[in-house]
Amino acid sequence: MHSLFLASALLAGCLLAVQASVNLQLNKAVGTPYGASTLQLSVATAVLALLAVAVGAVGALHLPPGVPFWHLLGGLASPLYITSGILLFPRLGALAAAGLFVTGQMFASLGLDLFGLLGVAPKPLSAGIALGALAVLAGITVVIRGQSPIRTPARTPAPARAASGTLGGGATGHGGSTGAGAPAANVAAVPRPGGIGRSGWVLLGVVAGAVLPVQGAVNALLRREIHQPVATAVISFVVATITIAVVLAALLALGRTPRPRLGGLRTMPWWGWLGGGCAAVYVTATFTLIPAIGAAATVALTVTGQQLASAVIDHHGLLRLPRRPLTAARLAGLALLIAGSALVQLA
Repeated sequence: MHSLFLASALLAGCLLAVQASVNLQLNKAVGTPYGASTLQLSVATAVLALLAVAVGAVGALHLPPGVPFWHLLGGLASPLYITSGILLFPRLGALAAAGLFVTGQMFASLGLDLFGLLGVAPKPLSAGIALGALAVLAGITVVIRGQSPIRTPARTPAPARAASGTLGGGATGHGGSTGAGAPAANVAAVPRPGGIGRSGWVLLGVVAGAVLPVQGAVNALLRREIHQPVATAVISFVVATITIAVVLAALLALGRTPRPRLGGLRTMPWWGWLGGGCAAVYVTATFTLIPAIGAAATVALTVTGQQLASAVIDHHGLLRLPRRPLTAARLAGLALLIAGSALVQLA
């Protein structure tokens, strides 16, 4: 059974990389990352609701008396992570963006484990854990520093705003923006964004990764209260969907993001809809696995799968992402990230 848990965590990490990549097609279709996130989370919620009906878990959706309100808030992490992936993958590439997520995940999970936060059983700091954390930090540094611009054929330069998107909505959606599904020529201009700057995108990636272990721990607490994993996942995604829908409505009212174009969904590849399923599997897997094998071990395996899948996607330009060959520097950084994750798990 323990081996099955370990394999499930590795697979969940692979799905996380696939999710972030296919969401770019959804973003291209609707023209705004916030609209894409809202649609993806709505699909995931609907899938989980149907599953809850199928397995007879609907009755568990009511909350027992005395459940703390903040146990319901694990879903807040999903819209932040999904939207960050849509914004970062075309700018930094799958491997670099996933590496930032990994860094945030690893250090947040270590904090949960070392201090026994959010119901996670405390674990002492060991030499292996310390070395693993340092290896992860060194690995993401090497990956980011070894990043090179995407080589694409010369085309007509994109509008100036295409290289200076901001979180307020300039990242995608308007005409020649650099959104997730933008043409390759536009994406080529992204590695040096002029809006929040490269350090801002790096910080966003780390924070977006850090909220995932926290989400898993909070959802694990909620599962203990209602004793039903599918119902827990439904509640988490309902919270996530409402949150991103409110954000989208606020940004539309302020004119900070374009109105979603649902007509573009007709031309989206079928696999552009897979992000919702991947998200549902990942979230359910993490809050199920954290109590069984610990936060650090769960994150160590999920981030390993995430990195391996992201490296393959980047190197071969899969899922319509620009191709970024694995250079010696990027391979060295990937090796450090995986070695660091393994050290934390073995420790």
